[in-house]
Amino acid sequence: MHTSPVLIITGGARGIGAATALLAASRGYAVGVNCLQARDAAETVVRQITASGGHAVAMQADIGTEAGVLSLFRQADAAFGRLDAFVNNAATLEMQMRLEEIDSARIGRVFAVNVFGTMLCAREAVRRMSTRHGGNGGAIVNVSSGASKTGSPGEYVDYAASKGAVDTFTVGLAKEVAEEGIRVNAVRPGFIYTEMHAKGGEPNRVDRVKSLVPMQRGGQPEEVASAILWLLSAEASFVTGTILDVSGGR
Repeated sequence: MHTSPVLIITGGARGIGAATALLAASRGYAVGVNCLQARDAAETVVRQITASGGHAVAMQADIGTEAGVLSLFRQADAAFGRLDAFVNNAATLEMQMRLEEIDSARIGRVFAVNVFGTMLCAREAVRRMSTRHGGNGGAIVNVSSGASKTGSPGEYVDYAASKGAVDTFTVGLAKEVAEEGIRVNAVRPGFIYTEMHAKGGEPNRVDRVKSLVPMQRGGQPEEVASAILWLLSAEASFVTGTILDVSGGR
C-alpha cells in the first residue's frame, strides 16, 4: 500500500493531463499517468516527476473500451494499492465539419471515450473510494469543455454534445455519492493551447478565436491544472456537483 495520496489521470501524457500530473506530483501525490498510445510521452512525464523526487507510473490503456478501463484500474491497484483522487481527462474529437457530414461511426468513437469511458472510470473509482464499499472517500474531477455551453456549431457538435453529457453526469454522480465520502466536480476549460486542436484540423485555432474571450487570450494547460488541483484539495471540502469554468470569462 502506497503511503502518499494517489491520483490517477486519464490522458495524462500531454496537455492538460500532463500539466495536472506534474502539479499533483509537486504537491505530494503519487501519480498514475494513463495514455492510449503515447507511451513515450507518458514516460517523459513520469521521468520529470521522478527527477524531482516524486513517484509516478505510466499506465497504457484504452479507456474507450470497458476492457481498457478495467486494465487501467488493475494496473493502478498493482502499482499503488489505493486510490484517493481521479481525473477523467482523456477525450477525443475529430475533424471540424457540420453535422450533415458526420457519420454514426464517428459519433460512436467520440462518445466511447468522452462519455462511456468517463462514466466507467468514475464507476471503478467509486468502487474503490466509496465508504459504502469500505473505502476512505476521495475526489473525482471530470474535464468537460466550454463547448458544452456553446455547442461548437460548424466544427464538432458531436464533441460538444459529449461534453454536455459529462456536465450532467458530474452533477448526478456528485449527488449519488455525496454521503459516501466522495466529491465529484468538473472543470470546463475554454480555449486552451493544447495539441487537441491539431486533431480537429486547426492547430492554431486558439489564436483565431481568442478575441472572443473577454481576457483576449487563450489559456495554458497549467491554468486548468491549478483549478483541478484545487477541486481535489481539502480547500474545496464543501464543493461537489460544481462545474468550474476556466475560460477567461467566456
